[in-house]
Formats: sequence, structure tokens, C-alpha cells
Amino acid sequence: MFAFVKRNVIIFIYAGLIVSTLLVFWQVGNFDFVNYDDNFYVYENPNVLNGLSGDSFIWALTTNYKGYWQPLTWLSLIINSQLFGPGPGGFHLVNVFLHLASTLLLFAVLKKMTGSIWQSAFVAAAFALHPMHVESVAWIAERKDVLSTLFLLLTLTAYINCVKYTPHLTGRNTNSMKKRPLLWYLLALLLFLLGLLAKPILVTVPFLLLLLDYWPLGRFDQERSRKASSRKKHKSLSAHDKRRILYRVIIEKIPFFVLSAVSVVVTFLTQRAGGLIVGINKIPLMERIINALFSYAAYIGKLFWPFNLAVNYPFNSNTVADTTIVELLLYILLLAGVSLVVFYFRSRRKYMPVGWLWFLGTLIPVIGLVQFTGSSHADRFTYIPYIGLFIMISWGLPDLLAKWRFKKHALAITAVIALTALGIIAYRQTGFWKNGITLFSRATRVTNDDYFSHYNLGVAFEKDGRLQDAADSLNQAIRLKPDFMEANYNLGNVYTNLGRYDDAIQAYQQAVKLKPDFADVYYNLGNANLTLRRYQEAIEAYRQAIKFKQNFADAYFNLGSAYLDLGYYQEAIEAYRQLLRMTPDSAPDLPEIYSNLSVAYYKQGRYQEAIESLKEAVKIEPDYTDAHANLGIIYLAAGDKDSAIEEYNILKKLGAPQADQLYNMIHQ
Repeated sequence: MFAFVKRNVIIFIYAGLIVSTLLVFWQVGNFDFVNYDDNFYVYENPNVLNGLSGDSFIWALTTNYKGYWQPLTWLSLIINSQLFGPGPGGFHLVNVFLHLASTLLLFAVLKKMTGSIWQSAFVAAAFALHPMHVESVAWIAERKDVLSTLFLLLTLTAYINCVKYTPHLTGRNTNSMKKRPLLWYLLALLLFLLGLLAKPILVTVPFLLLLLDYWPLGRFDQERSRKASSRKKHKSLSAHDKRRILYRVIIEKIPFFVLSAVSVVVTFLTQRAGGLIVGINKIPLMERIINALFSYAAYIGKLFWPFNLAVNYPFNSNTVADTTIVELLLYILLLAGVSLVVFYFRSRRKYMPVGWLWFLGTLIPVIGLVQFTGSSHADRFTYIPYIGLFIMISWGLPDLLAKWRFKKHALAITAVIALTALGIIAYRQTGFWKNGITLFSRATRVTNDDYFSHYNLGVAFEKDGRLQDAADSLNQAIRLKPDFMEANYNLGNVYTNLGRYDDAIQAYQQAVKLKPDFADVYYNLGNANLTLRRYQEAIEAYRQAIKFKQNFADAYFNLGSAYLDLGYYQEAIEAYRQLLRMTPDSAPDLPEIYSNLSVAYYKQGRYQEAIESLKEAVKIEPDYTDAHANLGIIYLAAGDKDSAIEEYNILKKLGAPQADQLYNMIHQ
């Protein structure tokens, strides 16, 4: 049995990676969407929900929705919806299988580059099971993470094959050998481009390729280079040969650097156009540097102690400003200390600088020097960078214990315990992503002063119908951040649904102070005042809504209703006429607009115009019983009894209760 396992060890490793990954993440197939970007990416995005079409394809290629140009990610979500429907389960499970594919590919890539089976297996398993990676897998909106990482590893696969078949490294120089590296090289470029189109986080890939050239590919290694290029006795390379090797490996990366540069420019422009870049005036450079140092330290700490994880860690300028000199020195000493150790062992332990620079470098785009998210750091940002630290641990521990006779047993037991613990914690962490309530309830428990999570928890409670819980959470968000407009606006909506209109008005008024040009706030403020019969206040609110959103049909309709209730019939007529000018003929509420317009005409004694409006209503909706009843009443007022009888007969045929009332009016 043991011999069979040993002969098929690679198969068993792949099987173990598959089973352990699915054991942790298969549960997400029963999870819901969460009210944090999932709405923008999927369940409120008709371009995604309607599946693949010419329009959705063009939209995916051209949109910078949410401040990113990520056409491949959009296409993957659109195809996902096309194949598996608009429900959350299909989106979740595709994320899981993309993560699983990256896990298996990571093992294959490392094994091929290094020849070390167990070290490669440990890195892949740690990548698959680490709790810090749960966010990237369990969050549908992070499809861009798992998709771009898969393309990163595919790029590395193609690049390794390019290096493997390069004639000057193999000692062979046939025509077929000359063609192979070019094909693999072009494929690596294409895969890299596709990765950037999934998420621009891959801009650091050219540097990763240079690191892999150093170790484990050994393209800077003099002795290995000589062995690969000649069978003669090996001599040290001349300075000229060293420069030639250096120039060659750098020059071949130029197309990769060009693609990265283009991606950086496009990302910056789209983020700036979307207003997502936080200005230096809001978060000074020194605060960003301090937060970056803290974030590096936090990521290292959570590698070994992945507890109290949350979906959001808010950037707090006060907290950063209160960082003591001692704390700042500790952050600097940690990074500098590791860097010095890595530099010291750079010749004998080449995996150490590679792993460390992989970690430091791939975090640079998201370390916070350029602020996009408003968070101090995020678990999902470690999805690629942690691979570097896993490499340092996986190759470093065997070297550290090289002279211990029980090394193999100790490492095996330690690896099993560590990976089992990671898997258990990751399984539990995945469970918090079940829905918005479980996710943000957890976040509010493990973070301090996280107004953002309290706000999203309130929105999740509101969606679930738990209105009082929603109000409590939103009030907590406002307590932590009084100028949080969205929280005040949503609190007004919750109070409206609770029937607490005075409280709703107060919340809306605060939201208006914070964002004076927000039409929806004015509209809802008008509705609350209209419910309380405060007509003048309602009219003023609707006017403001229309001022900032000129074709606001609902605001015009309710403005007309307020004018009607107040007895301002001419103003009501003008509001309804304007509404009719902007309402398409196929609008479902068109009959009701005509009906209300007829009431205003009727109140002014303009019977013929009232009749014409109601005729338009019943032309669109022949079974509109209220319109037929009102027509009969207006005909009687205009002295046209025969037409009123016709309307009575229509109502009787429709079985409408208004028929008896109209009959009595006709025969009075």
C-alpha cells in the first residue's frame, strides 16, 4: 500500500488539494448575495443578469463601471449568468472552481520550476486553505481576484515553457526549438494581457518574472548557465557575459512592462473619472506611509494568526495620527529586519529574497499609498502576495532543520497540523459570508468604530424586513460618522417603512444638508410630508427633486397629487402635462396620469377636457373601472345622461362595484 502511494504521490497530492479545498468552500453554493458590491456586479446589474448578448458584450468591453476597466471579469459574470442563471449559487461555485484551478496550477508550476514536490504541495495547500483568502473566494464581487490569479499562473506556466525550450538554455539549436520559445513567449504575453483585463492588480507580473529568473529558474546563475549552454569544463562568466545575460532577461520583459504601464494609466484614469481616488488633501502622504507600514506588519501577523478577520478595516486618520514613535519604529524594524536577513542569505537561500520581494512587491498597488477604497487594508489583498511568504516558509523550514535527524517526521506532522488548523478556521470564516447580516454582524463585533459595517448591516436588516434592527444599526453608523449621508438617507427610508414619518423627515433633512443636490432624498422627503398632509413642504421638496433631476417622473406625479390635495388645480394640470410629455406611450402608469389630470380639469369645471383625458385612460386600459366611473360622473355633470348610461353599462359588464353608485346617481 505504501509503495503504491509513493508511486502515485503526485495524484494523491492533487486529490488532497481538491478534496480539502472543496471541504472548506463547497458550502458557499447555498449562500446568498451580500449587499456590498454584489449588487453592482450582479443582482442589480441588468447587463449581467440578462446573459450574453451583443449589447452586454459591448458593455463589458467599454464600461468602467465601479471605476475599473475589467472587461474579462464582466464577461465571466455575464457568461456565468447565461449558463447557471441569476441566482447566487452558480456565481459562488464558479469562484470556488477558479480558486481550485489556481491551487492545482500553483502546485504544478512550483513543482516544474523547482523539482520539489512536498514544498510545492505545501505552498499550494496553504494558498488554498488560508483564512485570509476566504474573502477572495466567498465574495462574488471578487471574481476579479480568482480570475486574474488564474491567468497569472497560466502566464507563469507559459513563461516557464518558454525558458525551458530556449535553445541557449537547452544546449540544442534545432529549427523547431527556435520556434517553440517564441510561441510560448507570445502565449505568456497573451495570458498576461487577459489577466490585466480581469484585474489590473497583475501590473507587477514583469517583476515576478525577473524574480523567478533569479530563483528557481536560475537564469542569473553563472554555473547553471554554463552547464546549460556547454558540456565543456565550466569557467566563470566574464563581465561581458554577465551583462549580456542581464540585458537579455530584461529586454525580453519590455513588452510585459509596456502592458503593465498601459494598465496603470488606464486604471488611474478610470478611477479618477469615477471619483474613487482619495486626494492627498484628505489623507496626507505621511498618514499613507504610516498606514502602509502598519498594513505590511498586519499582513505578516495575520499570516500566522488569522483571527478576528473582517470584510472592512476602516482607514482612520485619528488612529494613524496617534501612532506612537515606538509603534512606528517596530513596523520599520520588522520590515528592515526581515529584509536584512533575506539579503544576508541571498546567495545560499535564493528563495528567501524571491519570496520576500514577491510579498512586498505585489502588495504595492494596494498598500494604500494611492487610496482607492477608504480601507486601511483588506484580507483580499493578500491573495497573490502570500504566495511569496508561503515559499519562504516551505523552503526555509527544511533548511533550518536540515541537520536534525527527525526533520522529515517533524515537518510532516507540523504541516498536517498547520494545514488542518488553517482549513478549520477558513471553513468557519467562510460561514460568515452566508449573507449580508452574518457578514456585517461579524465585522461589527471584531472591528472598532467601523461605521461602514454598521451601515451595511442596517441595509441588510432592511432588506430582510427587520426594520427596527436596521434603524438601530444605521443610527450606530451615524453616531460613528455624523456626516455619513447614505446612512441618514437609508435611515429615513427605514423610518418611513416603520410609519415614523417625523423621524424620517428629520433623517432626510440631515441627508439634504450633507448632499444638497441629491434628488432622491428630496423626493422621499416630499413623500413623508405628503403622508402627513404637509402639502407646502411636500411641494417644495418635489420641486427641489425636479430641479436636480429634470425628468423625475415620480416627483412630477406626486407633485401633481400634492397640488390636487391642496386645491391648486392649475398647478396640478401643469405638473401632469409635463409628466405626459416625458412619459412614453407604453408606460404602465399612463392611465393613472390621465385619470388624475381629469380630476384637476373636473375641479375647474373644464368637463370636456376632463372627459378627453379619461377617454385616453380607457383607450389604454379598457378595464380601468375607476376611469369609467369618473367618466359617468363627469358626463352627468356636463348634462350628457346617455353617455353616463353607456359608462354604467360598461361597469355592469365588468362587474365593477362602482356600477351601483353610478346607477343611483343617474336615477336621482
